[in-house]
Amino acid sequence: MKSIVVVDMQNDFIDGSLGTKEAQKMLPRLKDKLKKVVEDGSAELVFTMDTHGKDYLNTQEGKKLPVEHCIKGTQGWEISPELGEFVAKAKAVVEKPTFGSMELIKHLKAADEVELVGLCTDICVISNALLIKAAYPEMKVSVDAQCCAGVTPESHANALDAMKMCQVEIR
Repeated sequence: MKSIVVVDMQNDFIDGSLGTKEAQKMLPRLKDKLKKVVEDGSAELVFTMDTHGKDYLNTQEGKKLPVEHCIKGTQGWEISPELGEFVAKAKAVVEKPTFGSMELIKHLKAADEVELVGLCTDICVISNALLIKAAYPEMKVSVDAQCCAGVTPESHANALDAMKMCQVEIR
């Protein structure tokens, strides 16, 4: 079975404290993709959620990126309401306190193939793609570049190039 991992499609990364025009433009493409996947049953969905506490600014990440975001229980932490129907059909929703998620790896054990989409290409998408490749070296891992967005268009492209070098297929 194929799994599609929808990485951190949360309000703060779309139009909130760390939102970008690229993320906003990508959201309709992602919604169309997920609609097709659900209709044809070609893959199961797994969502991740960047999840921080009120002490975020005191963490190592918070000191290096001093912008409060994805604080659990806030509107910014929630997955975009545009994707709510897909979250309801997901195999799992994994909260993750950092860029990559070891918990996510457990939910992909039965998959034959994993495709990643979401935000941000250059931080959490690449982190999880490389963790999946490390955990399951023979699994086909891909990224749909049109359904991802990075912090900047340049860092998005750099992340795609880095993943390609690590044998992650870029679609």
